[in-house]
Amino acid sequence: MIKQIRLFLAACGSAAIFLGFASVVSSQELPKGGTVKAVPNTKGPLRIAFLSFQNNPFFFPVRDGALAAAKYLKEQNTTVDYTVLGDNLTAEAVVGGIETAIAKKYNGIVVVPIFDGTARIIDEAVDAGIPVGNIIAEGATPSKRLFFIGQDAKAAGEQIGKFIEQKTGGTGKVGVITGYFGATQHNDRMNGAIDYLKKACPKIEIIGPFENQDKAEVAYSLTQDMLTRHPDLKIVYVTAGGPFGAAKAVEDQKLVGKVGVVGFDHTPENLEHLKDRRDDRAARPGTFSASL
Repeated sequence: MIKQIRLFLAACGSAAIFLGFASVVSSQELPKGGTVKAVPNTKGPLRIAFLSFQNNPFFFPVRDGALAAAKYLKEQNTTVDYTVLGDNLTAEAVVGGIETAIAKKYNGIVVVPIFDGTARIIDEAVDAGIPVGNIIAEGATPSKRLFFIGQDAKAAGEQIGKFIEQKTGGTGKVGVITGYFGATQHNDRMNGAIDYLKKACPKIEIIGPFENQDKAEVAYSLTQDMLTRHPDLKIVYVTAGGPFGAAKAVEDQKLVGKVGVVGFDHTPENLEHLKDRRDDRAARPGTFSASL
């Protein structure tokens, strides 16, 4: 499994820095997972809007990190308001969330912008004197955001492509399930792998891509359908949320050790199937199974 860069406390810790606190580092102990210490707040009460989504287990540690940061920064006279923009990722939700944060005059914003069409509102916030930090994924259009904490999605996709080449020997059928066709990060992960495979492995046939909107149950159904239509399928690549759904479909079809699943994110749901893969390989050397 390829690790995605985890935000945990880093985003809010960075937010505390970019809001312009004094240079003396606080002696307060960082929460578990935190990497950036806050500095004493000499500005008076400060408020940070943390705008995220909640549509699959990946966002649970994001939420936990934001809440831990809120507790940590409370002693610095700083409030972190964690807000869920919804369970359906859209550019409109991001724009609406930032517009609300601007209207409420927050001192800083941390956001998951993920789509093209969000740069304009980020620039409006910055022009209004509100620094913005982007996390996890952002659109392709440059904005005035102060920083981005996340993954090079195109390179990550290419890395997946190389892994698929290694496991398939450069031939056979590979199914592709993406999260949202309109999400820049998902597209980059998808195209990073597909573009590599088309160039390096012309004998590989791509089945799809299909969209699961980050839902494991949809990934399950799509994988079941692909396995039925293409009994010679070798690997299913899930670019975003829900790879454990695809792995469950492989298990239910009793194809562990014959069909692989590759994807992202160290969530408990995914790691359970990674454990299964390791057990299977120990029992049957030379095979690969539902893997994440």
